[in-house]
Amino acid sequence: MKEKQAKPYQRILAAFMLLTRLPLWRLVSVPDAAFKRATDYWSLVGWLTGGLMVLICHLGLLIDLPVTMVVSLALLSRVLFTGAFHEDGLGDFFDGFGAGRTKERILAIMKDSHTGTYGILSFIFYFMIGVYSLSSLPPILTLVALGVGDPLCKLVASQLINTLPYARSEDESKVQAIYSPMGVLAFWVSFSAGALPLLLFLPLPYWPAVLIPILAFLLLRGLMKRKIGGYTGDCCGATFLLCELSFWVGMLIMNRIIEL
Repeated sequence: MKEKQAKPYQRILAAFMLLTRLPLWRLVSVPDAAFKRATDYWSLVGWLTGGLMVLICHLGLLIDLPVTMVVSLALLSRVLFTGAFHEDGLGDFFDGFGAGRTKERILAIMKDSHTGTYGILSFIFYFMIGVYSLSSLPPILTLVALGVGDPLCKLVASQLINTLPYARSEDESKVQAIYSPMGVLAFWVSFSAGALPLLLFLPLPYWPAVLIPILAFLLLRGLMKRKIGGYTGDCCGATFLLCELSFWVGMLIMNRIIEL
């Protein structure tokens, strides 16, 4: 029997159900097919998650909290709002690719619910570098980096689905679904959602920072293709966070160059 196609609004709802902890499932149900297209609107979800971090950071700065604390609270707010969905992928990715030597072993380690040494170290270094980079920027640029980086890097990371096959079978997927590659219309919707904050808020001298997450994506994609012949959901989450981290570092580098 042919699988029932999900409508665009159902795909959008599925994206927010899958990628945040919003209790939308209490209000509406969507077909399973919608979750296969959730990544079509990943960058749109970034408007909400990035906006949340900007709001928390802005409120903290208004009451003159230390910048390091404000940035830490902003990042924590997204972790709580998404249920550490992407961070789980980051830890599993580093455990798998750090300790595994074969495709089968890498995939087995990533599926293991326990977090190993590589995963723990990835959390430490991700948040350490992220908090330092963001808190070292002028406050207005910290807000821009948070608000622009989230949807932009979700757009970049979502291209894994368009350029690599899924490395597992559907039954082995954590969310019991294999993401479908974007169609032409879905790609342009995703591109628009990821690029619009960049066009609106990122000062022109900082645009070269966008090249760094693109480079990070290409390196990570090459690693996945070579080691496991495709991607997994954990790979998507890790790629997003690492691309975003590289964007924050790029913003700091550009800031230092501009101030010379």
